[in-house]
Amino acid sequence: MIVTEILGNIHDASGQELVAGRHVEKVVLPSAELVKRIQRLTTDHGHELGLRLPAKAPDLKDGDVLSVAGGPQDGNAVVVQVLPTDVLVIGARSIVEMAFVAHSLGNRHLQAQFFGPESEYEAEVMVVQYDHTVQDFLDHHEVPYSRQERVMPVPFRHAEHTH
Repeated sequence: MIVTEILGNIHDASGQELVAGRHVEKVVLPSAELVKRIQRLTTDHGHELGLRLPAKAPDLKDGDVLSVAGGPQDGNAVVVQVLPTDVLVIGARSIVEMAFVAHSLGNRHLQAQFFGPESEYEAEVMVVQYDHTVQDFLDHHEVPYSRQERVMPVPFRHAEHTH
């Protein structure tokens, strides 16, 4: 089977309806694989499928429904499950401190994601992939952070740049 579109996401009501009553198989992926448009995938039950998404398709996300077959009571569904990523959750004490950290890490071309108090972090934080040099930088400048394993809503991409 070749998957050419994402049918929905189980974190939404419409995606939950797609898989309701069906046996769910999972394709377990690390975050780095979510950006690949073409790849061969294997479910946790050993079934193989191909992924060939169009160039403009969004990146895969945790909970994406890749296929649905059969009826609601005897069918199958294949869903993406993302492995947690080792991250640093940075909770600067002020906007000035956060600007300093963001500028310093930006000079390293490190990808960052920002979250507000309404997020699962319940605070304004910047999240970056774990890197021991970033941890040393934060320790040296006494910036509060924690190291966590998180399933990120958006995959970290390699930042390309030119000067």
